[in-house]
Amino acid sequence: MTTSLIILASVIVLLALSVRIIQQQRVAVVERLGKFQRIMHPGLNLFIPIVDRVRVYHDLRIQQTNVPPQSVITRDNVQVLIDTIVFYQVVGPEQATYGIFDYVLGVRNITTATMRQIIGNLELDETLSGRERISAEIRTALDEATEKWGVRIERVEVIDIKPPMDIQEAMDKQMKAERNRRATILEAEAAKQDMILRAEGDKTSKILRAEGERASAELQALGQARAIADVAEAEKTRIRLLLEAGLDDRVLTYKSFEALEKIAMGPANKIFLPTAAVETLGNIGAIGDMLKSSRDTVDSSLVSRKHAQNGDKVS
Repeated sequence: MTTSLIILASVIVLLALSVRIIQQQRVAVVERLGKFQRIMHPGLNLFIPIVDRVRVYHDLRIQQTNVPPQSVITRDNVQVLIDTIVFYQVVGPEQATYGIFDYVLGVRNITTATMRQIIGNLELDETLSGRERISAEIRTALDEATEKWGVRIERVEVIDIKPPMDIQEAMDKQMKAERNRRATILEAEAAKQDMILRAEGDKTSKILRAEGERASAELQALGQARAIADVAEAEKTRIRLLLEAGLDDRVLTYKSFEALEKIAMGPANKIFLPTAAVETLGNIGAIGDMLKSSRDTVDSSLVSRKHAQNGDKVS
């Protein structure tokens, strides 16, 4: 009975040791009698105890390794401190196990060596502004080296580039001066634009004012012209009516004299007379004789009429 229990327990232990459960995104490298046998993938796996053994487990997820900050000298002999991070993924578990002793250490060393080579060919300004270029060249060098290691480089990032303190202070002063210069330029441009806008506004205002005055003058002149035309038309109509009434030249001459008298009483200090008006002034004497003759005729008529009335009363 005891022997049976011992045998049963031994079988259970052997079965338990013959089963391996591998987690998702992990693999196990199995060796048999010290030689590579196979790769155990996620899930339930069986292997022979004592004869087989798991050499190493590999994580297939993307991982990262921080390369310690490296002091590198640029081409113009400036010492800078560069901090880098590398993202990688194991794609060949067998190569990652037997191709290199420690692929993480290998990635760091290649990154450091490549970085020194790249920075040594760049000046400080190129180094500070060339992070993408540095990252791309480091990744190219790592891809060539890690391909036979079963490792794929996903991304290389240059986190920080620190120049010496004195150079950093000088750069800060330069940046501050540049910001002040840009601020001054922006203020000057703003003032310039303000002056231009004010000048354009003043110009537009003057143009509009001048156009308004011109339009007003044109309307006023048009009104005066229409008034003169109306007066002339009225005078023309009046003369036509007088002619139709059978008035002779003496009456027309008298009317012309009245018109000249009204013109003389106007606000103008100069009067331009047509030839007909001058002739009218020459006939003033004739007009006076005409008026005197007319007055004598009227007086004689009144006396005769008065005597006739008196004769009627006597009879």
